[in-house]
Amino acid sequence: MTLRRKRFAERRAAQGYSQEDFAEALMVAVSTVVRWEGGRATPRPHQRPRIAHLLGIPLFELEGLLFDVQPVEAAAHFDVPDFRHRDDDDMKRREVLGLLAVTGTLVTLPGLDDSPWQRTDAGLAANKEEVHRGLWQVFTLSDSKQTVFPAVRRQLHALTTSLAGARTEGDRARLCAMTADVYQLAGELFFDANRYTDAAQCYTLAAHAAHAGGAHDLWACAMTRHAYVELYAHRASAAHPLLAAAHRLARRGDSALSTRHWVAAVQAEAYAAVGDIKACTRALDEAEKVHDLDSLPGNGGWLRFDGSRLFEERGACYLQLGRPDLAENALAAALAQPLSLRRRAAVLTNLAVVGVHRRDVEQVMHYAEMAIDLAGQSKSGFVGKKLDGLRERLAPVMADDRISGLDQRIAALSRTA
Repeated sequence: MTLRRKRFAERRAAQGYSQEDFAEALMVAVSTVVRWEGGRATPRPHQRPRIAHLLGIPLFELEGLLFDVQPVEAAAHFDVPDFRHRDDDDMKRREVLGLLAVTGTLVTLPGLDDSPWQRTDAGLAANKEEVHRGLWQVFTLSDSKQTVFPAVRRQLHALTTSLAGARTEGDRARLCAMTADVYQLAGELFFDANRYTDAAQCYTLAAHAAHAGGAHDLWACAMTRHAYVELYAHRASAAHPLLAAAHRLARRGDSALSTRHWVAAVQAEAYAAVGDIKACTRALDEAEKVHDLDSLPGNGGWLRFDGSRLFEERGACYLQLGRPDLAENALAAALAQPLSLRRRAAVLTNLAVVGVHRRDVEQVMHYAEMAIDLAGQSKSGFVGKKLDGLRERLAPVMADDRISGLDQRIAALSRTA
């Protein structure tokens, strides 16, 4: 047992908790608490605010009992490529993760009388929510998503101050919903950089904040984004229960919003991943009902599903199911629509995969080269990952020298974001 973990155990005992009581309060096994205190394991980020509450200490003090280095730095280090301008962007990312921890604590522990922040009027004007929608619009339109990071940091700073000074339950609920909104945007930034663990942490915190704010649609969207991380990491078995929960939440949300239809669209991808074409088709048909809504179903922010992505999503599902004939028609229809750089690159890459199925080298080269050009413009980890997926499928046409050269070009792409 390290000295830090010994102090952790002593603090737990000083608060009157046995290991069994502590484990029960946290809904974990007693063996998990034993491993925490022995230094053989570390509580997950979403567990730490609750642990700090039970120990009666601020979150930053808990981190001091768990880590020999700054925890956000440790949490930010994964065996994946780094951002451009490494030192500067590492610092930005660590700051965002730190702010997530602070706001997560304030969401978990409302009404702290000894808050170190100056109490402020938490009544937020409507233009604050407009700022959030504006951030999502900038994210959507930006070729390089990481340009949004500074604005997200500023919003998290503002929410930290406002949450610490919330005076009424109404203010607090609204602030929690706004926090869930920004958490989801932060998750999208990490996802674009292929930092899936950071992204999943953001979505978990977003779900918790949305629950605290009584915002079922926001909550469902956070769960759906978390599920998509699992799908993209080829873990459909982990995505299914998240999507089932999101489906139940969406049914309790606002029927005028498109939340339930977006959940269905992602469920279709999960069914495609396990080869269930009937369930996939049913889910896609459910998603298509978004067009029956009377008004614009998205809100320009955390919920942007308006049915415009269904062609590309249907194409991706059919490709996953081994039906390139059906996939090509849907993907061609998607390519005829206005698309963001990232979405266009994904569609082009999928059309190149269709070419591999057909052993059509010309088609593979045509679409893959356009996708590579877009990857160079965006430096997006998401686009790079899509092209890596194409590389994994090139074996049937690798005998052609052009494909061999294409494989090398994709391998040489920068994976920074």
